[in-house]
Amino acid sequence: MKRVSELGEFLKAKRAAVSPEAVGLPAVGNPRRVPGLRREEVALLASVSVDHYTRLEQGRVSAASENLLAGIARALRLTAAEHEYLRMLVQTRPRRGRYDEPEVGAPLRDLLAALTAPALVLGPRTDVLAWNAGAAALFLDFAEIPVAQRALVRMVFLEPRIRGLFVNWHQVAAEAVDRLRMAAARAPGDPRLTRLVGELSVHDADFRRWWGGHGVRTLAGGRKHLRHPVVGELELDWQVLQVLTAQDQTMLAYTAPEGSPSHEALRILSSWNADAPVLRPTPEAEHDGM
Repeated sequence: MKRVSELGEFLKAKRAAVSPEAVGLPAVGNPRRVPGLRREEVALLASVSVDHYTRLEQGRVSAASENLLAGIARALRLTAAEHEYLRMLVQTRPRRGRYDEPEVGAPLRDLLAALTAPALVLGPRTDVLAWNAGAAALFLDFAEIPVAQRALVRMVFLEPRIRGLFVNWHQVAAEAVDRLRMAAARAPGDPRLTRLVGELSVHDADFRRWWGGHGVRTLAGGRKHLRHPVVGELELDWQVLQVLTAQDQTMLAYTAPEGSPSHEALRILSSWNADAPVLRPTPEAEHDGM
């Protein structure tokens, strides 16, 4: 993803989504040549010159102040995630060298093994780096998936066993695309992430449409509705735990309110797969998978 082009497309998409009336401006010029706000209207609302905003949208500004970006965020009514994304597009520079997948440390693997709740560890590209027995029972044994294909967002689209679990698949998948775009902004120039976006764009029309919408969101908790082939309907809360000792790793844990049918179903799954080991790709396997 070329950052200059992405910055311009992102700002254009967000301009188009805001009507003049929504921000207290007269809808002069009817019909309007462009949907939403014009560049000069964004500049007015952000208290910046039209020329400066235009150069920013065209990628001809090498840096932007926090005040300027905050003004644009207010003008375009960006969410906190979209504001962060704008900041990363403008200020983050491509990393030099390899984008190695972080290894999961032994203490974190021990924590996974000790948890009865399904849990897994994701890398910066949503790669599943480690998982416990509960996660294998809930989703699948990720060891069956080639290492290079273990991105969770990829499996949501292209792995039938994962895709078929989600009752509201379209919502889950669209949100996954938004998170992938945020991940791409955090790691500009990552060739594996670029290949992942390309692969999903080729194979899935929904992915192409959602990627073209320029939505972004951060990884946060929520509730997922699943239909499991063994225990049936599940409503699970999922929590995000940042691994402070490994900046690029995130743990996801899935729980259900105690006493609920879903809690009992998780208990059954845990008993059914109690002896499954905690697994993770070895550095050698990851290398071979590429």
